[in-house]
Amino acid sequence: MEAYNIFKDLAIIIVIAKAFGILARKLHAPQVVGEIIAGLIIGPSVLGLVQQTDFLVQMAEIGVVLLMFSAGLETDLKELLKTGPIAFLIACCGVFVPLVGGTLLYMGFYGVAPWGSEAFYKAVFIGVIMTATSVSITVESLREMGKLKGKVGTTILSAAIIDDVIGIIVLTFVIGFKNPESNPGKVVLSTVLFFVFAFTVGLILYRLFELYDEKYPHTRRIPILGLALCFLFAYAAEKFFGIADITGAYVAGIVLCSVRDSKYIERKMEVNSYMLFGPVFFASIGLKTNIENVDSGILLFSLGFVIVALISKIIGCGLMAKICRFSNKDSLKIGVGMMTRGEVALIVAQKGLSVGLLTSVYFTAVILLIIVSSISTPIILKILYAKDKVETTEQAASE
Repeated sequence: MEAYNIFKDLAIIIVIAKAFGILARKLHAPQVVGEIIAGLIIGPSVLGLVQQTDFLVQMAEIGVVLLMFSAGLETDLKELLKTGPIAFLIACCGVFVPLVGGTLLYMGFYGVAPWGSEAFYKAVFIGVIMTATSVSITVESLREMGKLKGKVGTTILSAAIIDDVIGIIVLTFVIGFKNPESNPGKVVLSTVLFFVFAFTVGLILYRLFELYDEKYPHTRRIPILGLALCFLFAYAAEKFFGIADITGAYVAGIVLCSVRDSKYIERKMEVNSYMLFGPVFFASIGLKTNIENVDSGILLFSLGFVIVALISKIIGCGLMAKICRFSNKDSLKIGVGMMTRGEVALIVAQKGLSVGLLTSVYFTAVILLIIVSSISTPIILKILYAKDKVETTEQAASE
């Protein structure tokens, strides 16, 4: 492919994604829903105007890293520390229920497999894929509604980050049991070391940014250095600790969220994300979908996969939120907010392909889950928050 074709692809993605984003907003749906549908339409499944390339994959990766960095910048650190233990419990339950649900689904379709057999590990791996949570779409939706900084939004963010870490540990354990050469204990140690690194290095960098911000307040060099920190933490998380880059980016945002010019950094990041990297990321979800080789058997399994994956997250996270004394409505919001799947599910699925725990035909189910969860989650969240406004208005009128 000629190198200059990337400019044509970017032009198509930006224009169509924004057009559908505006249309979605006029229909009272989050813009990200329109951008995902735009990617599906211009991708290989419908019009074939844009093909997935390594360049677009890398652009999308930058997009999700920037989204998570912005989410970290918007985080209320005091609220995060307050919801941390609760978020951990929600994340644990949000991993366990989908893991069991996915395993039982596979065995329901293909028979109960004996413990320790190849078929057993394949069944468990279907559950492992379901454990992954992609909070970037939920983040964008909550930001649009102005609900990202609330207790529910912060709990979802915290639980999703913890969920990601637990999911990686579970993935490594499953691979470790199948392949004796893997070392699950090493992953646990790497995870602990990453958070030790993030705390110690982050505290030092926070102090340095505070001093620099006092000497050069509200200058462009502050967001430039912030962006560099985002990319360095994302790189370090993947390269040295085996943690997802989005976790590193989110932690970098948390490091800077209490800096005096954090809002200024956030505004500068939003320009890049809104104009280019955000649309490419959300449209890329649609671009990954190709439904040409789907037969009735795989389609039926895929539908079951999507239903179990969505419901198990709502039950697991929502039930634990209720146990942790959230209201019924807020528990439902947390469950719905945690049910999105995205890049982490794709990474897990790709790992399964490489180690022989997943065949390529089941990738369709993963893509379908990402599409359905990415579109339905923002819409359901908007409906749930809209009901809150209606009830508040009715209560005020009655008083």
